[in-house]
Amino acid sequence: MSNNVVREITPLTPSDCFTIFSRVKKEFDFPLHNHEEYELNLIVNAAGAKRIIGDHIGTITNTELVFVGPNLRHGWFTHECKSNEIKEITIQFHKELFDQSFLGRNQLSFIRGMFERSLKGILFSESTILAIQPRLLSLSQKNGFDSVLELMSILHDLSISRNMHTLSLAADNNETFNYNSRRIQKVFEYMNQNYHQQITLTEVAKIANMPEASFSRFIKKRIGKTFVDSLNEIRVGHASRLLIDTTNTIGEIAFRCGFNNMSNFNRIFKRRKNTTPKEFRDNYSGTRVFI
Repeated sequence: MSNNVVREITPLTPSDCFTIFSRVKKEFDFPLHNHEEYELNLIVNAAGAKRIIGDHIGTITNTELVFVGPNLRHGWFTHECKSNEIKEITIQFHKELFDQSFLGRNQLSFIRGMFERSLKGILFSESTILAIQPRLLSLSQKNGFDSVLELMSILHDLSISRNMHTLSLAADNNETFNYNSRRIQKVFEYMNQNYHQQITLTEVAKIANMPEASFSRFIKKRIGKTFVDSLNEIRVGHASRLLIDTTNTIGEIAFRCGFNNMSNFNRIFKRRKNTTPKEFRDNYSGTRVFI
């Protein structure tokens, strides 16, 4: 299995706010890659192509719009796509374009949240694509300050759109998520450092300095998941990385990620990824990857 990921040097210069390029092609021929910049990618007329974002693998529909954060591996591959006229529009911008002091303002809370989610990749809904696609197509016709204002407006509208879907369970980067709560952040830091060990609700509630029942309600309200679901998501994310990046047996990987029961690991993995660990590894290894 090839684990090579190309480190792309994008055409975006330090003097540019963003770059946009559009192309029509017959196949996807760029390898699995990552880069420092944020990327918004619109793909039209490519039903059946394969999408890889972090540890996520999926087959795309006719039209899709994905937002990828810095240093997250990603790529699209021809797979079962039969189209001879795939249209792709890619927008890339520096991660410093919106620094933390700027994003910390109340009026930018939705964009800030979207940027945090983009570290694992975001897939937008069909209704959002229909609304945003004409604006993406016409963005290249704008110049100077008007183009920057339109990009910010597009990002804002995407950030408040409904039914956006986070793709990867694990991030490839060292960026820090902001859970808008130091207690939640400390708990997730602990779980990410100790996912291979047994972790109890009692432990994490103590870290958060809260009673167990109060913490259970708190984490569910803050992130929309229970403590157990959050821990399993972290473990499956790390297991996905090991399935991709190592030749360790599936049993070894399950044990290293805190699963002491193979049937439990297989069940949780399939529920999270819609595929078994073996199918996931086989599917990933069949991807066309170059270096």
